Amino acid sequence: MDEVATSLKPPDDALRGGFRAPVPVIQLRGNSGNPGVVALVGAGPGDPELLTLKALRLIERADAVVHDRLVAPEILALAPPRVLRIDVGKARNRHTLPQDEINALLVRLARAGNRVVRLKGGDPYIFGRGGEEAEVLAAHGIPFEVVPGISAANGIAACASIPLTHRDHAQTCIFVTGHLKDSRMELDWPALARARQTLVVYMGLLGLPHLCRELVAHGLPGSTAAAVVERGTTPRQRVIVGTVETLPAIVRAATLEPPTLIIVGDVVNLRDALTCRSAGVQAACMAE
Repeated sequence: MDEVATSLKPPDDALRGGFRAPVPVIQLRGNSGNPGVVALVGAGPGDPELLTLKALRLIERADAVVHDRLVAPEILALAPPRVLRIDVGKARNRHTLPQDEINALLVRLARAGNRVVRLKGGDPYIFGRGGEEAEVLAAHGIPFEVVPGISAANGIAACASIPLTHRDHAQTCIFVTGHLKDSRMELDWPALARARQTLVVYMGLLGLPHLCRELVAHGLPGSTAAAVVERGTTPRQRVIVGTVETLPAIVRAATLEPPTLIIVGDVVNLRDALTCRSAGVQAACMAE
């Protein structure tokens, strides 16, 4: 395993396209006799103020920060100037590094004696591939810890004034990923199309029409409330609300772009009443 981890090298075009410095084994701390450590850290859903105190402490003490595309620049700026910042972000059909090379990179940096922060949007263990990276680190004997972050689901829903659960509307909340495979989502549709639950779909903007068709086909009323939140928790947040039947056309007209989060369920109907109260509190805080 050690030989595989130390022989993999990011392609030259990846080095030119996103890295601030070459990635082969480098020694930043002058302590190669001891293995480094890796922290898989959740950066939260976008708003820098939603970063946890533990995440901040680790970023400030890091030798290298390996970060995703959606991590806010303000959060990256918290790392001291001496810290190596390595962008391994992914977008649809465009990856700076494949996942197996990211895994190998983390192993190499740690074996060189570095304190590595693997910084991810949201939470590392909720659609963040943190589990895959943790498996590789464990297999190579690399000490690591996982620092939870506020997930996109609960952070964005809260900022959009949509409670994910509510005693009168939803006793269940389900998270799924909306990635398409051959223009389809491979999901348990009967389980998702049930009443009195909230469905949260990550990375589902492209497949929204397919999602809505399948939910209706499997018994969910087309009149069920649904929303898409674009760039949630940031100043550029937009919330588009409709029903399972109407939402695809509304979103198409609004020309939304990733990152987005889809929320389906009766809890979306609470947004109007809760937005008024949230806006009032926000205004009062700003006045102070």
